[in-house]
Amino acid sequence: MKHRFALSAAALLASGLAFVPAFAQDGPRARDLGVPFEGTPGPLNAITDVAGIEVGHHTIIRGEGELVVGEGPVRTGVTAVLPRGRASRGRVFAAWFTLNGNGEMTGTTWLRDRGILEGAVMITNTHSVGAVHEATIAWAQANLDAPDWSLPVVAETWDGFLNDINGFHVRQEHVFAALDSARAGPVAEGSVGGGTGMRTFGFKAGIGTSSRIVEAGGSEYTIGVLVQSNFGSRNLMTVAGVPVGREIPDLTPERGPFDAPPGDDEHAYGRDGSIIIVAATDAPLLPHQLNRFIRRTTLALGRVGSIASNGSGDIFIAFSTANEEAAHNEGGVAPLENLANNNINPLFEGVVQATEEAIVNAVVAGRDMVGVNGRRIYGLPHERLRDVLRRYNRLAEPE
Repeated sequence: MKHRFALSAAALLASGLAFVPAFAQDGPRARDLGVPFEGTPGPLNAITDVAGIEVGHHTIIRGEGELVVGEGPVRTGVTAVLPRGRASRGRVFAAWFTLNGNGEMTGTTWLRDRGILEGAVMITNTHSVGAVHEATIAWAQANLDAPDWSLPVVAETWDGFLNDINGFHVRQEHVFAALDSARAGPVAEGSVGGGTGMRTFGFKAGIGTSSRIVEAGGSEYTIGVLVQSNFGSRNLMTVAGVPVGREIPDLTPERGPFDAPPGDDEHAYGRDGSIIIVAATDAPLLPHQLNRFIRRTTLALGRVGSIASNGSGDIFIAFSTANEEAAHNEGGVAPLENLANNNINPLFEGVVQATEEAIVNAVVAGRDMVGVNGRRIYGLPHERLRDVLRRYNRLAEPE
């Protein structure tokens, strides 16, 4: 299904506005272009198909031209995923996993031991983790009956190719705005929130989401995935089994007119990036099962062409919105439901499918963006993608 909105990020940037609201992304999604995917998505094909989840973005796009650290240009933001919505401290059974650890997700030591996530999952750029961590605590203190101590989960990927990352432009008000804007319903994708300055396989990308409806143990469950996608080498890019990266080898990231000569910044131009994956379900999975569940997302990364390279931060978190009473229990005995291990395979299959589609959605939603020093990242050309899929007999009829 298509989600179209009144203003594009490019239009707002041209107007000189300092930020772009959460509804700025427009355009078709991967299914609209005829990319064939397996499985049955929920009505929104988004993580918010899991009842109770809310997502908010705050996007900061400001300035152009030569990099002046502390002034810009700025291409960054914050994304918030709230398991039980803005009005709740939102304890849920949870687990996390890292495929390659060149990245950060705070709060995971206690999450691993406790098996419970409390509050939002926040996603931003690498050098703004501290600011978002502090602001998330402040927001909980101001808006919820929060305890005197807190260990927020804040994850990151690196946007320094386009963004003045050492200017520390993400502030408390931006984090508050992301959390306050969180809603159920359609989720904006591409260059929004924490995904504003991100790229995937050398194309503009950022936030992507998808969902699946599965039957397991005689009941129907929903799986939702949201990614902040910022990884991959072009020659490995694969869509629906098709080597799209090899078929579209041009339109690679470009240096800007204010950059130093080639070779002076290998990190910025030669890196192959990171990905944060947030997977949710309403199936009654316990923390050890959620750990098994989230590890399956690595299979989706392999499908699209990731090798989890040495320089990549591939960090994933999963939670279940079931068993709310047990997750909040702090004394005595609480009732608990648990899906049997012998019935869990459909959830494994669904999370692989939803993760693959979320990543492709993130790339499809990307648009050309110019950032610091005039550097440019191109969006994936939709018609060329369709042509490649057609030549490999993989183009589906759009829904």
